[in-house]
Amino acid sequence: MFLPWFSRKAGAQRPAALPPGLRVYAIGDVHGRADLLRELDERIAADARGGSAREMRTVLLGDYVDRGPDSREVVERIVRGRLGGLPTTCLLGNHEAMLLRFLEDVAEARRWLTYGGRATLMSYGVPAARGDATDAALGALQREFRDRFPSEHRDFLARLPRHASFGDYFFVHAGIRPGVPIERQNDTDLIWIREEFLASSDFHGRIVVHGHSYKHEPEVMPNRIGIDTGAYATGRLTCLVLERSDLRFL
Repeated sequence: MFLPWFSRKAGAQRPAALPPGLRVYAIGDVHGRADLLRELDERIAADARGGSAREMRTVLLGDYVDRGPDSREVVERIVRGRLGGLPTTCLLGNHEAMLLRFLEDVAEARRWLTYGGRATLMSYGVPAARGDATDAALGALQREFRDRFPSEHRDFLARLPRHASFGDYFFVHAGIRPGVPIERQNDTDLIWIREEFLASSDFHGRIVVHGHSYKHEPEVMPNRIGIDTGAYATGRLTCLVLERSDLRFL
């Protein structure tokens, strides 16, 4: 059942909406939970079969790797595209950005490993480094991961966009900088911002649909919708379904 939505801004005469005939399925942070993504893929496909929208598409909000056990399988699945059998847009998350930086700069190793990179290494068959690994050991780790990380995966992640827009909604991994027009946002904020964005009650010109900031339940706020429900820890991967001025969750 569709849930009612709110006014797009103070004094607005219509709710936030997608263009007529369009349905969007937006998926929160997967973090290596290929099992949950497989299940959600099937649920989206079944849900779409019962829809009447002329156009349907899926948007993934980033953070496909790290923390969960099956980052490689997740990346392989999204590289193939068409989640739920639909045209699919995949956005860059901060965890993909760290992985790509590690491939180029070994100085990123310790931060990435702290943020869950060990699980990604193991999913690609690379033994995880110890927390007290030497610089030489980290360099060897980087070289082995470069050898094992498929070029198709690397090229795919490197091409990911930072945001997407449909109707009155702006889709992004982390959020936006309050007070800065959407068209002037910088890439770092789009994939990393947290407290300043979450604390803001400003209307940003569009409703921002984001992941990155883990809550046990989806957050539906007047200016944003957060759908990172901590899949790697909770076993709950959330999909927001938008159509016309309505929303619901899978």
